[in-house]
Amino acid sequence: MLMVRPRLRHEQGAKSLLAKFLPHSAVIVEIANSGAIPHLPIPPFRPATGYNVASVIRDFEPEDFESLWRMDQACFPAGIAYSKQELKAYIRQRGAFTLVAVDDGGGKAQGFIVAHRGPTGHIVTIDVDPGTRRSGVGSALLQSAEERLHAAGSRAVGLETAVDNFAALAFYKRHGYNVLRAWPRYYSNGVDALVLKKDLNGNSTSKK
Repeated sequence: MLMVRPRLRHEQGAKSLLAKFLPHSAVIVEIANSGAIPHLPIPPFRPATGYNVASVIRDFEPEDFESLWRMDQACFPAGIAYSKQELKAYIRQRGAFTLVAVDDGGGKAQGFIVAHRGPTGHIVTIDVDPGTRRSGVGSALLQSAEERLHAAGSRAVGLETAVDNFAALAFYKRHGYNVLRAWPRYYSNGVDALVLKKDLNGNSTSKK
């Protein structure tokens, strides 16, 4: 059985400004949902028609694997980046699908997303090539995955991110995700995770 690793990996070495609240999950959730994310410039959300990079979103093809795995190695440090076996397992998992963003001109991969279908879908990981970040690729991938999940019958989608990954938290909140709860010591280094959820039917997701 595959050992489940963090779905959305956080940057190592960051000192969480929320650390003093870690024993108090309700406080973490309240701070995250209030938008009180310290020291983080939040760029405006770009709608689907306003991306800076010309990207085509398509389904994963087997010949993509090596370039996607190398991208994962570039996006995350050793110990956080997936091994080839792990990434293959997530991509091949029953109910999963992988979407790839490629350059409209040359077909070079710019990013990818792995998601899992279900009544509540799940985002396994989003990787964006460092050279094309902040250009709308991540937003395009997330929107495409949400549309695919909704078409497959998912009523909502969830994911996890570390309490100290302020950039990821801001990104998901811009896309309509709400924090439901904290998951103590979710990560292998003992950092707590925030569990986020978005209603795909247009209803607000209440905290539980």
